[in-house]
Amino acid sequence: MKYRFFTIPVSDTVNAAHELNQFCAQHRICEVEKHFVAHGAASFWSFCVTWTDQETALTSGSVRQRNDKIDYKELLGDDEFTLYSRLRVLRKTIAEREGTPAYNVFTNAQLAAVVQQRITTKSALLEIEGIGKMRVEKYADELLACLKNFYASGHADEKNTDHT
Repeated sequence: MKYRFFTIPVSDTVNAAHELNQFCAQHRICEVEKHFVAHGAASFWSFCVTWTDQETALTSGSVRQRNDKIDYKELLGDDEFTLYSRLRVLRKTIAEREGTPAYNVFTNAQLAAVVQQRITTKSALLEIEGIGKMRVEKYADELLACLKNFYASGHADEKNTDHT
């Protein structure tokens, strides 16, 4: 993995934000961390972008090419796909609120794994590839609430019910 750092001054966001967006559109992004640095008129956003180059993406078994699409409607059962779709809506809402691409919240593969494994705990979420402590801290409560509501409505049976 490689890292690239960006700073976007609050006084002039257009050029720096364009550079960040252009970089993200051209690379295989694994994770983006952002922090606001308050320093009066010199305040800025700091971004750490973790990415892989195309060569690494082609040789790594855990990284998929962008054009290698999975049809989750075929892969998941009816109830599973219904839940997967609800999780995607939640992910979109979170991403819009955070001002980040949806895949930075959870990837489609991660949401499908949550559904297939019938995850209901933070500790179980941590076992899914690519979901670390930061994502659990930021997004798990909303995700687990959505899962709990789905299961409570009489859909698929719950697993992993120790609420840690």
